[in-house]
Amino acid sequence: MAMRVLQSRRQIAQARRALAARGLSAMEGPFARGVKGLARRLHLGDPLTIGDFVKSWDVLTSIEFLQERSETSDPILDLGCYASEILLALDKAGYGNLSGIDLNPRLKEMPRQDRIHYRTGDFMQTPFADQSFAAITSISVIEHGFDGPRLMGEASRLLQPGGVFVASFDYWPEKIDTSGTRFFGMDWLIFSRADVEAMVDEAARHGLRPVGAMDYDAAERTIRFGGYAYTFAWLALEKRL
Repeated sequence: MAMRVLQSRRQIAQARRALAARGLSAMEGPFARGVKGLARRLHLGDPLTIGDFVKSWDVLTSIEFLQERSETSDPILDLGCYASEILLALDKAGYGNLSGIDLNPRLKEMPRQDRIHYRTGDFMQTPFADQSFAAITSISVIEHGFDGPRLMGEASRLLQPGGVFVASFDYWPEKIDTSGTRFFGMDWLIFSRADVEAMVDEAARHGLRPVGAMDYDAAERTIRFGGYAYTFAWLALEKRL
């Protein structure tokens, strides 16, 4: 299925247990997260915290899809990788050709610098050569400063024929107006069904098409953040040029 929607909070906990059982969880434990949270509250610094429990379903869904569609030697790029768990989890899964790009200059603090190739930069205009990657991931990133033509154009340029772009994003079938709400200095979009359909249409103009059926239905507002209630969606597109 090309698009899936997180239907309940229970799925998040189930996904985290599955990641842990398979030895793929890269999220820090409660003690480490607690210590770092205390340091922030006491203004003793802003230590890097890897992973986010609420994104467990996104990470597991992406890994399972990639394990079905790719080899562990395939080059994979993650967009917006700072503090993200996905590359570290893929490393645990045996993938050995991993790269990430993010604007945050603190990217140099990410773990496994000897195994994962991190680049500081704009993922809408990357320094990588054409057709450099078999897969591109993006976990809960594209809704910030969303620019469909630039995003899909760059993803298409970077992907090899038959390569896949896998992204999760904030979602609710009906439109939620987030006008005037900004995070990370960028506008924030909670995708509606109409927004996803427009993104898929834009992707098609760049040779990227859904890998299967699209399921737009949502049952539960699993996420509450920034004064809004919504859920997550996951989408997989294949380069078919």
